Amino acid sequence: MKIAYLADCQSIHTIRWINYFKNKGHEVFVLTSNVSKKLDVKQYKLKGGIPIPLASKDSAFRYALSPYCILYVKKILHNEKPDILHAHYLSHYGFIGALVNYHPFVVTAWGSDVLLNPNQMKILELMVKFTLKRADFITCDGEHVVKIINNLRGEFGNISIIYFGTDVEKFNPKKRSEEIRSMLGAKPDTPIVISLRYLEPIYDVKTLIKAIPLVLKNIPEIKFIIAGSGSQEAELKRLVNMLKIANYVSFVGFIPNEELPKYLASSDIYVSTSLSDAGLAASTAEAMACGLPVIITDFGDNSKWVKNGVNGYLFPMRDYKALAERIIQLAINKDLRKEMGEHGRRIIEEKLNYTREMEKVERLYKDLIDKR
Repeated sequence: MKIAYLADCQSIHTIRWINYFKNKGHEVFVLTSNVSKKLDVKQYKLKGGIPIPLASKDSAFRYALSPYCILYVKKILHNEKPDILHAHYLSHYGFIGALVNYHPFVVTAWGSDVLLNPNQMKILELMVKFTLKRADFITCDGEHVVKIINNLRGEFGNISIIYFGTDVEKFNPKKRSEEIRSMLGAKPDTPIVISLRYLEPIYDVKTLIKAIPLVLKNIPEIKFIIAGSGSQEAELKRLVNMLKIANYVSFVGFIPNEELPKYLASSDIYVSTSLSDAGLAASTAEAMACGLPVIITDFGDNSKWVKNGVNGYLFPMRDYKALAERIIQLAINKDLRKEMGEHGRRIIEEKLNYTREMEKVERLYKDLIDKR
């Protein structure tokens, strides 16, 4: 097959999706606002972006509203003649794909494009609805997202849950690194809690920071890793200093995907305080694959993946006291952490395997092409 993608090439999800089909021998190219040196495929940089307040120069939103960009994409598709066009993220790349009207056309919802954007701006709601109407098939990674998509387009069918999946060979407990633990000042038996969510309001890392003093009263030797970057970074660091917990918290910034398995496997507990996700967050699945018990917010599809006392815990959103209780419970019981972590990895191996999910997409592509 010859497959065209409209997607953000800086995203690890895009990179993994494209590399799978390239490595399977398919011809792949991508149209993007963000080219990437990590992708060894033909990349066309979108042209003709228009100035939009608060939108970065590389935001696909600037190109989705540009007639010149739509003509440029049409020209590329006319010359390349792919067998199928697949856009990731409905209100930006998906809208571009809908406007060029090339078929078969598949779109994948990533979460905020249907859970948040349509509620924030009327124009985004209209863009999403138009994209859904033009798509031959839609994929997403959560049952609650399927319901929202069906409500937005007013119809059912031609939609399937395809998980982004986790590479269980790459993410596994054997990647544990004593070097990383030593760098954090952790002794062999010191429990380490890790958070990988962006430092943005929607991920509510503030709740984790507020829980830390309560945890320290019971476990004074515990360490916390807060990874990622975002608009709240300075504010969160100020909060850490104000609470006088800086000696226990390491802001490590963005962790390259190649290094991520070592950081996860070297930790003991994973926490996600997010207020919104589509299906199970990729970082949560990767933590489970690395054998960590997980403590995550109770919303959306999370309860389908995490069972209290089995492979982790759910806690009410923004409830830092409940979060602290769960961290303490796991931090003081090494055997419980090990048992939960092993159970969580089995779930990922059986139900969220990256290779199996991509095989589903491959069959979907072939079916759509054959029908066309």
